[in-house]
Amino acid sequence: MSLLHKDEWEILAGLAVAGLAAAGAAWLVLRKRPTPEEIERSRRQFLVQSGRIVDGMLLDVYNVDATDGRSLTMLLFNYRIGGVDYECSQDITAMLGLLDVTKVRAGFPCSVRYQPGNPQNSIVVAEGWTGLREGLFQLPSFENPDPLDTSDLTPGA
Repeated sequence: MSLLHKDEWEILAGLAVAGLAAAGAAWLVLRKRPTPEEIERSRRQFLVQSGRIVDGMLLDVYNVDATDGRSLTMLLFNYRIGGVDYECSQDITAMLGLLDVTKVRAGFPCSVRYQPGNPQNSIVVAEGWTGLREGLFQLPSFENPDPLDTSDLTPGA
């Protein structure tokens, strides 16, 4: 059995470090990066799990032509936190199967989920949650209510 010389140990250690560095660089170059859609989906999921809810107002639903030729459906909404007004938009194109855009009404109140440390990071719609309201709350109307019995209130009756 022969022991390696001091220089041979240094050469082997250098080759091992170089091999690890090459493997790390190859992993960084060849790894699967998340797509923009996956990043947006994870952002929405994060806000559904940990975001706070505040009342807002849905300002508009509109379509925008993207640079790649697609048509994007956007929600424009505003809300106020701590006296600061925020006006944001959200791309809901990926969620058109979950949401009927024809029932979304501009000018209606909505609930907005936002990140407490970063209030401009906000959503109105996600896969498992929606802050859109179908209509304004209305009290039931009574067209012809029964007259009140006031016989016990009149003296001498």
